[in-house]
Amino acid sequence: MISKKIASVITSVMVFCCVVGVSLTNVKADDSAPKSVDGSYLTSADSSTGYTPKNNERGEHLMDGQCSISKTGTKRIYAYGSTTANHTVDVIAVIVYVDKYNEKDGKWHQIDAFSKKVENDYYSAISKSIQVDRGYYYRVHASHIVCMAGSPDEETFSVTNGILVP
Repeated sequence: MISKKIASVITSVMVFCCVVGVSLTNVKADDSAPKSVDGSYLTSADSSTGYTPKNNERGEHLMDGQCSISKTGTKRIYAYGSTTANHTVDVIAVIVYVDKYNEKDGKWHQIDAFSKKVENDYYSAISKSIQVDRGYYYRVHASHIVCMAGSPDEETFSVTNGILVP
């Protein structure tokens, strides 16, 4: 009877060791981080949003800005940008740039740009749907600008990660 208990315990320990051993051999850390190019990571995400840097000195009128990019079907992306001021200003604007990543030279190249300027307001936003080639990474970056009479123009930026359009 004791030998059956010992055999059962030994069998249980062996099964446990096998399970742990198999588990450990199948666990492999992914030490490959996404590639970063000029402030943007190349990802396979469906969308990405960029915000103005929090530690950026923006001035007394400009509050923040953001831009985004998302896949909207085969061969289409949606690009967006907005600028927000702390209060109503003389002029507020956002300029949105759409970039395509070229693997041959390892650089982003602008493929489109559009902007919106609004007077006597605190918010400006614009968006656009763009047809693109498949098999490339695309990103959006934006300039956020506020102008107030008697003050220097205030400007900051935002940038998204690159998303792959398969």
